[in-house]
Amino acid sequence: MRSWGVDAPLLFALVRARLRVGGSVQNVLVSPRALILQWAPERRAGLEAGLAWVFLINPSPELWLLHEKDEAFRLLKGETKVDLSRRWGQELKGARLEDLEGDPRERWLGILFRRTAVTGRIEVSRLAYQAIPGRGGLRLDGLDLNPARMGMGSPFPAQAPEPAPDSPPMKKWRERFGENLEAALAGENPEVLPGEGTLFARHRAWSLERADKLLLAPKKAGVDRKLVVERHRLERYGEALAQDRARHEAALGLREKAKRLSAELYRLHHVQGVAELSDGTRVELPPGLRAEVAAQKWFAAVKRAERGLGRVAELERERLRQVLELEAAGVPAPPPVIPKPQKESRKMERKDKRADGKGKAFRSVMIEGFEALIGKGDADNDALTFKVGAPLDFWLHVAGVPGSHVIVRNPDKVSELPRPVLERAAELAAFFSKARDGGKVEVHWCRVADVSKPRGFAPGKVMLKTFKSVRVYPKE
Repeated sequence: MRSWGVDAPLLFALVRARLRVGGSVQNVLVSPRALILQWAPERRAGLEAGLAWVFLINPSPELWLLHEKDEAFRLLKGETKVDLSRRWGQELKGARLEDLEGDPRERWLGILFRRTAVTGRIEVSRLAYQAIPGRGGLRLDGLDLNPARMGMGSPFPAQAPEPAPDSPPMKKWRERFGENLEAALAGENPEVLPGEGTLFARHRAWSLERADKLLLAPKKAGVDRKLVVERHRLERYGEALAQDRARHEAALGLREKAKRLSAELYRLHHVQGVAELSDGTRVELPPGLRAEVAAQKWFAAVKRAERGLGRVAELERERLRQVLELEAAGVPAPPPVIPKPQKESRKMERKDKRADGKGKAFRSVMIEGFEALIGKGDADNDALTFKVGAPLDFWLHVAGVPGSHVIVRNPDKVSELPRPVLERAAELAAFFSKARDGGKVEVHWCRVADVSKPRGFAPGKVMLKTFKSVRVYPKE
């Protein structure tokens, strides 16, 4: 079916067709962009219960005929406001169609309603509808009372504008209907709209098509975009979980080494560097650690890896459930994302600058494949934390003492840092602070997302939502 836009002659034909049938307003629903008048059933005219006029203002001013079971009606009903609906309902509920004002050459309708008030007084009001794109609006004037009661959309005068000699839509109608023009404008010719059946049936079919184009299709496209973005997120999340699993599984390999070492601690006590087992195997120990400490550390790493694998398994099951839901919704696999290195490099170049414009705002140190960034001053600390750091990066600072903020980059979004990386970053945070010459100090660490800066805080001062601690010696 061809999708026709609304014009002035069509508006008049639709309203006059309903005017001939008559009818009273059964319910009123109002949202910021639409007025919905639900009609009482008119069985003599074959009009069932649940039909409603929709005076749409945005995205295009049009008059629709929908049923309360239609998806577009439910969408607009979900946008309605209780206070607006009650206010308009006090004036229109129970009112009957009386007359129509205006001219078919202008997209301005004046629909007269008559109703009997609770006091027995007969009240007459005019619902004026200006259906000009970009200037659509509604206003309700009490003709037996003085002031204009209420309005929606763009304000416009209560009286009909002076019509043009012959508007382009009117010329087309003259050419199309010829001698039958008056019957078409009176709503007696169903051919004013495409389709089959009565004018009311065609009006509803046309309204459904327009609603699908203006309301339902854009909403569905927005939902589809969100689902594709969610698919991207789940793919990246799956990659991060796979890396976490690989890291934990690699740590499980320390179990056998720790068992063999602990079995011979009776003769390898206090050994450092390299421990030679009884079968001639040489086991390289972590720098500065004795054999018994190394065995304990490896056993602890294995336990952490086991707990980590259990947590990763739970997260993978939840991710799989979400992926299956997206596949059931028919979401296609997202296209590959092509990075834009030039824009990113310029962006990073701006973030790297110090507040005084001299050199970079932070130092960069590599720790076992992780990049650690160390701020150089109070203002530079703020820039490093809130402009350079990503929400899932790790943040460190010595407890209770002024010092540099330290950011450990987390591009793979791992759930936790390896212990050696965490301790080395904490040593750097302690060294680049006023606790450098002290003994063992406490260093707080958390995610960058847990760091905030309330209004009024001095440069470099922040607040932590949650954090953990590690004690280390300052070391450059």
